[in-house]
Amino acid sequence: MTTQREVNVHAKNDRSTFLSTLPAMQSDRTAALAIVGVSAVLFTLAVPFAGTPLIQVPAFVSSYQSALAVCDIITAVLLLSQFAVLRSRALLLLSTGYLFTAAAAVTHSLTFPGLFAPNGLLGAGTQTTAWLYMVWHGGFPLFVLAYGWLKDGNGGNRIDGPTGRTIMLAVLGVIVAMIAIGWVVTAQHDLLPVLLKDGRYTTTMIGVVSFVWSLSFAALITLWFRRPHTVIDIWLMVTMCAWLFDIALSAIVNVARYDLGFYAGRLYGLCAAGFVLAVLLVENVRLQASTMGLVGRLREQSASDRDYYAKRLALYGAVVESSNDAIITESLDGLITGWNRAAERLFGYSATEAVGQSIDLVVPEDRRAEARGIINRISSNESIAQHETVRIGKDGRRIDVVLNVSPLRADNGEIIGASKIAHDITEEKQSREKLRREIEERERIFETSQDLILVTDGYGNFVQVSPSVKSILGFSPEDFIGHSATEFIHPDDLERTRSEMRTARRGQTKRSFEARYYHYDGHEVSLNWVGNWSEPVKRHFFIGRDLTEKQAAEAQFRQAQKMDSIGQLTGGVAHDFNNVLTVITGTIGILADAVADRPELAAITKLIDDAAERGAQLTKHLLAFARKQPLQPREIDVNALTLEAAKLLHPTLGEQINILPQLTEDAWPALVDPGQLSTAILNLALNARDAMPDGGTLVLETRNIFLDDGYASMNPDVVAGNYVMIAVSDTGTGIPAALIERVFDPFFTTKEVGKGTGLGLSMVFGFVKQSGGHIKIYSEESHGTSVKIYLPRSTGVQETEYEALQNVPITGGDEKILIVEDDALVRQYVVTQVKSLGYAALEAANAAEALVIIDADKDIDLLFTDIIMPGDMNGRQLADEAARRRPELKTLFTSGYTENAIVHHGRLDSGVLLLAKPYRKSELARMLRTALAS
Repeated sequence: MTTQREVNVHAKNDRSTFLSTLPAMQSDRTAALAIVGVSAVLFTLAVPFAGTPLIQVPAFVSSYQSALAVCDIITAVLLLSQFAVLRSRALLLLSTGYLFTAAAAVTHSLTFPGLFAPNGLLGAGTQTTAWLYMVWHGGFPLFVLAYGWLKDGNGGNRIDGPTGRTIMLAVLGVIVAMIAIGWVVTAQHDLLPVLLKDGRYTTTMIGVVSFVWSLSFAALITLWFRRPHTVIDIWLMVTMCAWLFDIALSAIVNVARYDLGFYAGRLYGLCAAGFVLAVLLVENVRLQASTMGLVGRLREQSASDRDYYAKRLALYGAVVESSNDAIITESLDGLITGWNRAAERLFGYSATEAVGQSIDLVVPEDRRAEARGIINRISSNESIAQHETVRIGKDGRRIDVVLNVSPLRADNGEIIGASKIAHDITEEKQSREKLRREIEERERIFETSQDLILVTDGYGNFVQVSPSVKSILGFSPEDFIGHSATEFIHPDDLERTRSEMRTARRGQTKRSFEARYYHYDGHEVSLNWVGNWSEPVKRHFFIGRDLTEKQAAEAQFRQAQKMDSIGQLTGGVAHDFNNVLTVITGTIGILADAVADRPELAAITKLIDDAAERGAQLTKHLLAFARKQPLQPREIDVNALTLEAAKLLHPTLGEQINILPQLTEDAWPALVDPGQLSTAILNLALNARDAMPDGGTLVLETRNIFLDDGYASMNPDVVAGNYVMIAVSDTGTGIPAALIERVFDPFFTTKEVGKGTGLGLSMVFGFVKQSGGHIKIYSEESHGTSVKIYLPRSTGVQETEYEALQNVPITGGDEKILIVEDDALVRQYVVTQVKSLGYAALEAANAAEALVIIDADKDIDLLFTDIIMPGDMNGRQLADEAARRRPELKTLFTSGYTENAIVHHGRLDSGVLLLAKPYRKSELARMLRTALAS
């Protein structure tokens, strides 16, 4: 343990700074104001008598000017000594001003008549001393003005270079200036205007002295406004006040030499010279006294310190020996000079064995260059902290240590070696490495988990969220962190979640429960949660598994079971009902012959026969739905059959329905019962007619399609492979989303009673499934319906040009694509496929989200959007708005409707790229490249 002592060697109210930088205190201002006040009162009393003649005493002038010169020279010397330290340009000018005043006073004394010669020395004339007085009293205010403008809180801006040379230049400048002024007022005396005539002042004198007085006043005002004030500023203002009184009494209000004003003004001048000097001398005396007191205290403290440091040295010795860390000292040539007990325990060498040996004794060979580098850094006065390295013990084992190395100094401050503290971190490092691996493993799990991992505090606020939240809920982790879980949990599941959290805090762990969270686009996502509470860190930990796919698969499985159960039921009923109808239809002919001569009974017999016929048709439909109708499949040309159906539909549908066949060239043949297929197309066309009461367009389309594994994974009843698609699309009223899943149920219909049995679509469904095919409905209210029948392609035929085109190598890219799809499962599937092709994929659930992403990311190359979407804006409108904001952005549309149906519904312009659902990966890849190159 190290103890520290504070040494206080300053006086209680320390003012041991230079007067040119020391801030003025209130006591300074009070004293200065008192002196100015007394001077002003005396000046006021003297003014009325200023012109009173007095005895001429030339010796007064010499004495006064000698004293003034001495005061100014001493003041200048003191100020120049401060300048030598502070290098203040302002301070240099002020001290030069005092030197100038001293030189002018000496020159004035030498030329004053009657002192050293009747007319003065140096060839003085009658105007010499008067002009010297003006130069003298006008020059000093100019220096004060310059000081005031250049000074600042640090004494004024600095002068670089040697101060001695600057001082010599200032002194020489004053001498040269004074010689030049002396020459002008003596040798050029006759050129000067007359200021003094017969011992009295002229009008010119009044003007000149007024100007000089104004300079002094300007200097005083400048000092007043150039704040903050230092001590020297305060006393310079006192000096300038006395200077003003001097000029006023001895050159303005008096009338001649040797009158009262003459003598009083010079007394003020002498006082002006003494104010700053007196303050400087007082401060120097105070500083000397303070210094003596300080020396005494230092001597007393020195004796105390010797005793203190002797005790501390003994204490440090005990600390070194009792330290748990190895403390080693070594010389700059690497020899060990100190070795404590902890070093003996750590490295195995005793102090006797180690001291005097090279430090290489404990340094592995591969670390010796590092050890020499440490010594080199220490010799350059560098300290080294927390340096991890390896040392070697006496038994040869490698020891992980952390070093703190400092220079070791002699009494004169010279670096003579190094002091090292070595802390064994072998076990700590092993533990740290184990912890690092564990943390890294947990971070990997956290970052790559497909499940949602959430960490909340005790109040339910999120503190950590796994990146999987983006794929599961559409949010980024930043959207969750700092927010309460109540903002994202479905209200109906909130209380259950809180209950589970309370239970976990009571010590029960690994609780499993379900709760729904809101997705970014607003729909609900069901998750199965496992959570527990950690008391040491006060955190809840939750792992949520997305149940969306599981629930969708279960729903599809239940739907398949339902349809299969209904099929078995309806098939059994139809079979038994057929047996009954067989009896009825077999005997009705006999009954008709028996009552042929009785018209009223013959009519009843006809009604029974018609009802039996209708029952036969009904059972036929039921058997078709139950996939138990007898089929006679053969290889057919679907194009020819579709064209034939179109001809038959014209008179059936009426003139208000426009029928447009759109057939693909080289359509594959299909193995199917042609009669049943014709009936299926007829049923679909009749449903389309009923959905277009005011007329519209019916599109009959054929196309070769490959349904891949991705599509099959989302539709369990589909086997991946080649299919011939027959699409029947209308521009009618569409089917509400809530009813889409029920349209194939037997006897389900939205038509009025008597307008249909509800067996048309169920018959088509059963026929397609019995033929090994697949059927899909795409519909939007007010936009129409498209029913697609996928029939297996007939085997044993040559590869067509279309197949060759589909089987070309798949080409991807590295562009950025924005995918807009309202169906979450489809969107996830498309994003996966696009990323597998190498593209960067962004996703949005609707047009509003897509526009936000488009505005935020200027690097998007392609907009891939569904056409029919909920909200205020469909895919076409989204593309138009995106093109307005980003004219260079390219667009590829996709839809469950076929391309021909979309174009003829007027929703897309001709030539706009559309990828119809479903599509294989090769089609997606080709269309993406086509769109990006368009």
